[in-house]
Amino acid sequence: MAISLVGVAIVLLPNLYILINLFQRPNENWQHIREFMLKEYVLQSLWLVLFTGLFTVIIGVTLAWLMTAYDFPGKRLYRWAFVLPLAIPPYIGAYTYSTMLSYTGAVQKVLRNQFGITLDQKYFDFMSMEGAIFVFTMFLFPYVYLITKTFLERQSASYIENARLLGKGPLQIFFQVVLPLSRSAIVGGVSLVIFEVLNDFGVTSYFGISTFSTAIFQTWFGMYDLDSAIRLAAYLMVAVIGLFILEKYLRNRQKFSSSTSKVRPLTPKKMGLIAGGAASLFCLLIFACSFLIPFVQLIAWAKLSYAHVLNDQFGRLVSNTLLVSLIATAIVVFFAVVAANVSRIQQSFFSTIIAKLIAMGYSVPGAVISIGVLAVFISLDKSLAGLYRGLGLGDQKLVLSLSIVMLIVAYAIRFMAIGFNSVETGFEKVGKKYYEASRLLGLGMTRTFFAVDLKMIKGAILSASILTFVEIIKELPLTLLLRPFNFETLATKTYQYANDEQIIEASIPSLLIIGISMITVLLFHRFGEEKSER
Repeated sequence: MAISLVGVAIVLLPNLYILINLFQRPNENWQHIREFMLKEYVLQSLWLVLFTGLFTVIIGVTLAWLMTAYDFPGKRLYRWAFVLPLAIPPYIGAYTYSTMLSYTGAVQKVLRNQFGITLDQKYFDFMSMEGAIFVFTMFLFPYVYLITKTFLERQSASYIENARLLGKGPLQIFFQVVLPLSRSAIVGGVSLVIFEVLNDFGVTSYFGISTFSTAIFQTWFGMYDLDSAIRLAAYLMVAVIGLFILEKYLRNRQKFSSSTSKVRPLTPKKMGLIAGGAASLFCLLIFACSFLIPFVQLIAWAKLSYAHVLNDQFGRLVSNTLLVSLIATAIVVFFAVVAANVSRIQQSFFSTIIAKLIAMGYSVPGAVISIGVLAVFISLDKSLAGLYRGLGLGDQKLVLSLSIVMLIVAYAIRFMAIGFNSVETGFEKVGKKYYEASRLLGLGMTRTFFAVDLKMIKGAILSASILTFVEIIKELPLTLLLRPFNFETLATKTYQYANDEQIIEASIPSLLIIGISMITVLLFHRFGEEKSER
C-alpha cells in the first residue's frame, strides 16, 4: 500500500502544484496574456479539437463498419494496415507533408517538370489550421477505428441481422443501429484523439498555431515567465480534467447489456463489384495518405542523407533515447504492478480511487506535466540547498532540476496510466483464486506474488513495458522542455532538424522512431487478433 501511495504521489504532486497556482496572485505579464492572447489560445485549441474529433469519427467509424460488416477486395490487408498510422507521430507527418507540398517539394516538382503545370502557391499552403487538422486526422483516426471495430466485432449480430430482416437498408442500419450501439466506443476513441491533440507541441509549433501547449512553451522560454506558464498550464489542466470527467460520464451512461448470452460475430456481407471496388478505393486512399505516402517519402530522403547523419553523434542520440526510455519504463512498470496488485487484493473504495488517479495521468498534456515537474524540482533544490553547501556544490545550486532525473520522473508521471492499465487487465484475467489458494497454503503476500502472480501476468507486464517504452521514445513536449542541456533524443533531434529546415536529415531519426513503433503496433495487433479468435 505504501508503494502505491508513493506512485500516486508521484503522479499527483506536480499536478496539484499547478492547480494551487490558480489561487496565487498573477503577475503583470499574465494581465497582458489574459487580455490580448488567452482568447486566441482557447479558440485555436478548440478548433483543432472539434474538427479533428469530427473527422476522426467520420473516418474511423466508417472504416470500422466496413471491416466488420462487409467483405470486399483487399479487406484482409487493410484490416491491419489501418493500425500502421499510429506508428507515425503527428509531428513527423507534419514535417513530411509540408515539405512534400512546398515549392521545392516532390509534388510541385512533378507538376512543373513532368506536366508543365505551375499552380498558385495558395493551393499548397499546408502550414495552416487546415493542414494541422489533416495531419491529426490522418495519424490519429486509428484510435477511433480500433476501439469501434473491436466493440462491433464482439457484440451480438442479432441487432444488425434483425434490422436487415425488417427491410432496413445499409444507410438506415448504419445510422439507426450501428451508431447508437457503438456510441460508448466512439466516445472512448475520440477522447484519446482529443487528449493527443491537446498534448501536441510539434505540429502546432511548426505550423505557427497558437494553442495552449505552444503558449506554455513560448511563455516559459520566450518571456522567461515561469509563473504565467504555470497559470496557463493550470487552465489547460482544468479543461482536461473536465473532459476526462465528461468522457467517463458519457461512457457510463451509454453502456448497454445484451438481451442474450449467445454473442457471436457478424457474418460479413459480400459486396458487389462496383460497391466493393469503391470501398477498396476509399480504403486505399486513406491508407496512402495516413501511412504509405509519408513513409515512402521518408525512405527516399533517408537515401540522400544517411551518409552524413549516421555518425558517432547519432549513436549517442540512440543511446540517450534508450537510456531514459528503459529507466522510465522500469519505474512505470514497477509502480504499475504494485498499485494494480493492491487494487486487486483490497478492492476497497480507497484502492479504486488510487486506480482512477493513476489512470488519469495519461490525459494530462506533456506541457502541463513538464511545468509541474519543473516547479516541484526547483522547490526541492531550494530545500536541499544546505545539503548542497555541505557537499561543496555552492549556494543556490540547481542539481536535480538540471539533471536527467527530472526528465525520467516526468516520463513516469505521463505514462504511468499506460503501464497500469495493461497490468490491471492482466490481473483481471487471472483473478484472485490462485492468490487466495496460495495464502491458504501459508505463503505470505510477497512470496505469493513472486511464486504465483508474477508468472501468470508475465504477458501483461511485457505488454506494459513495450507500450510504455514506445510512447516514451515518441514523446516530444516533455523531452524538449525538461531535457538537460545538450541532451538530445531521437524525438528532439527530429524536431531540431525540422526547425532548422533540414527535413531530409530528419528522415533518419524519424524512420527509426517509426520502425520501433511499427514493430510494436503490428505485434500487438496480431496478438489481439489471435486472442479474439480463441
